[in-house]
Amino acid sequence: MANHIQEMTLEEVMGERFGRYSKYIIQERALPDVRDGLKPVQRRILFAMNQDGNTFDKGFRKSAKSVGNVMGNFHPHGDSSIYEAMVRLSQDWKLEEPLIEMHGNNGSMDGDPPAAMRYTEARLSKISGELLKDIDKDTVEMVLNFDDTTEEPTVLPAAFPNLLVNGATGISAGYATDIPPHNLREVINALLYLMKHSDASLEDLMKFVQGPDFPTGGIIQGLAGIRQAYETGRGKVVVRSRTHMETLRGGKQEIVITELPYEVNKALLIKKIDELRLAKKVDGIAEIRDESDRFGLSVVIELKKEANAEGILTYLFKNTDLQINYNFNMVAIADLKPKQLGLKPMLEAYLKHRREVVTRRTQYDLKKAEARQHIVQGLIKMISILDQVIHTIRQSANKGDAKNNLVAQYDFSVEQAEAIVSLQLYRLTNTDITALEEEAAQLAKSIAEYHNILDHPAARDAVIEQELSSIAKTYGKDRKSTIQAEIETLEVDTAVTVTDERVMVLVSRDGYMKRSSLRSYQAVAAADNGLKDNDFPVFEREMGTLQHLYIFTSAGNVIYRPVHELEDSRWKDAGEHLSQAVGIGTDEHVIAAFGFDSLDAKGNFVLGSSDGYIKQTALADLQPQRNYKSRPMVGMKLKAKDAYVTDVYFAQPESKQTVFAVTNQAYAQQFELAEVSVIGARSTGVKSMALKPGDWVVNFILADDPQQTEVGILTQRGAFKKMKLKEMGVGARARRGLMVLRELKRDPHRVVAMSKVDDNTLITVVTDKDQQVELTVSNYPDGDRYSNGSFVLDTDSVGTPSFIHLSQVLATPEEN
Repeated sequence: MANHIQEMTLEEVMGERFGRYSKYIIQERALPDVRDGLKPVQRRILFAMNQDGNTFDKGFRKSAKSVGNVMGNFHPHGDSSIYEAMVRLSQDWKLEEPLIEMHGNNGSMDGDPPAAMRYTEARLSKISGELLKDIDKDTVEMVLNFDDTTEEPTVLPAAFPNLLVNGATGISAGYATDIPPHNLREVINALLYLMKHSDASLEDLMKFVQGPDFPTGGIIQGLAGIRQAYETGRGKVVVRSRTHMETLRGGKQEIVITELPYEVNKALLIKKIDELRLAKKVDGIAEIRDESDRFGLSVVIELKKEANAEGILTYLFKNTDLQINYNFNMVAIADLKPKQLGLKPMLEAYLKHRREVVTRRTQYDLKKAEARQHIVQGLIKMISILDQVIHTIRQSANKGDAKNNLVAQYDFSVEQAEAIVSLQLYRLTNTDITALEEEAAQLAKSIAEYHNILDHPAARDAVIEQELSSIAKTYGKDRKSTIQAEIETLEVDTAVTVTDERVMVLVSRDGYMKRSSLRSYQAVAAADNGLKDNDFPVFEREMGTLQHLYIFTSAGNVIYRPVHELEDSRWKDAGEHLSQAVGIGTDEHVIAAFGFDSLDAKGNFVLGSSDGYIKQTALADLQPQRNYKSRPMVGMKLKAKDAYVTDVYFAQPESKQTVFAVTNQAYAQQFELAEVSVIGARSTGVKSMALKPGDWVVNFILADDPQQTEVGILTQRGAFKKMKLKEMGVGARARRGLMVLRELKRDPHRVVAMSKVDDNTLITVVTDKDQQVELTVSNYPDGDRYSNGSFVLDTDSVGTPSFIHLSQVLATPEEN
């Protein structure tokens, strides 16, 4: 016994089997044919219904009967998949020209399923007849069905370019297709032009085919995407709903949507918009209603009084399926292979098919006409010798003998003899002889026309042109979708998505930030702010949710947040830490924060670093980037590895302020802010002071009036000194400066912190032992430039001062 067991690797088996399966689903299931625009199941449905006489000029029949017929004779798959394909062919919101008419529930734009096939009735639509026309004239190749009991067509004759008119969607192995519907009249006009100008350019054809024409209408934006798709088979456009505004009594407005983007589920869209309203993602929508009826689609979004209608509509365009991206992926089966085709190759493939169909139809008609002509000639000849023919027939033994005698005695052909013996006696009247002669003349004329069509391509094309023009005239409709050349950029106004309310905003030195309602803030003591010990507010102010917050850190980073995006916390909670969003270093802390009404405010940030650099950067150069939520911006580029930003201020353009900076070794320098140039964010700046080796800038301030401004200086030995800047005078930047403490030979004072103070200032000193000591500035007298101030804390018991925090009147952007 022969051994039929084969040893094969799993890779070989899977590869070979999947290859065969892929070929099958690509060619025989999921992708349309470029010639008739149909997938196999669709073609079988139309062919079976046509064979069954279930056409537009006859009554409707149960869908289940058609589905059973298709499944039993042509498509050995599940009845549900056949019925789904049949239903889609009947949906006028999916197809530009529905190929099936259906009575009963055939689904809806809301995604409702159709009724079961036992309830619905269907028949072919009138335009389907154009796809099937002349199929009985040997116009297309026929193949045996799955069980070899009958034949089915490999393609339909397709008297109009169905692939472009009705479009297609499908997913197979390694291929997918998305071809949008087009306007029948436009596509036929392009075909007629192409027939006369075979070298037509894409621009020439696009004068006729402007772009897709969706059955649901809408506005298509992006002529460049359409052109790319028609050139390469791939492209992207934006499809937007058609809307208008209506004004109601009382000053209210409503947005009325009359057309939706292609294949958008209306019910899900309405649900999404209502969810946005309930979640308060968009402010100003009162309610949304579906008022669609048999007269057309109508979705009404009623707005609250004084709501920003245009802003709300823009938000909905950006965040819902009121506007979608449509991606062309024009793949079809051409020459038995899946190909990505542009507009011209699709039209050429259809034209080639149509020429072949007309040629085969003409050959069929010619053959039939010539056969009939031969019979008519025999009948006419018979009438001229009628008596002899009758005599011969009467003398014959039977029908077969009569035929043989006619062929032998009068030189009739077998076919003519068959027609003569089958002739009824009444046909021998004078009128019938006239009719035969007229028929002979008409046949001669038809045969001449058929030969002309077959012998002259121009005559064949004239027939195609006439038929296409007739279809365009009979079925052509005005375009539903509007084409706009440019894609509109959607900029959502924050006021649409956020309710403008007053809140308390806090940013702490350690990097905690939050916003709290005024009610929460007023319910507890202001100092009960949820911060840890030795963490202090850097910024604490009442703001509006539509305002903007800039946070600067010691590493030169800038974090931007719209106030409404800050975590909404109770005042007694700590809030969100910067590391949860953007990530900050372990030794990085917040040094300043600023609030702005708008991002186009005029002014510059003034930043200084510990290694003696200073610069101004305009707010306009620190606009938030797209990734502002996850990445900080660079506010100042630090040169030295251990350098840090000491202070940040906000100054008005052309400010007359002075800069006063002090170093650890007690050198200080005052110079005009105008000497500091305004440069970009990713830069270091210019020299503020010339530092001695091992020295660094501790702090700097901006002074409005050097004659009146006072500063407080704290040393590592626990001494505090208050002095007026008029003791210093105004010099130039990049100098070493003057001493502001008397240098001692033993254990000299070194500056830990310096800040602008007044009699209302309360200073909290935090030491390296995590102790806090409070200083009331008004308790200490002014000193001169040479004094070392007064000892205010015992470093042996509480530790060496680490940093200070000032409590005073809440700062404005100019003061912070």
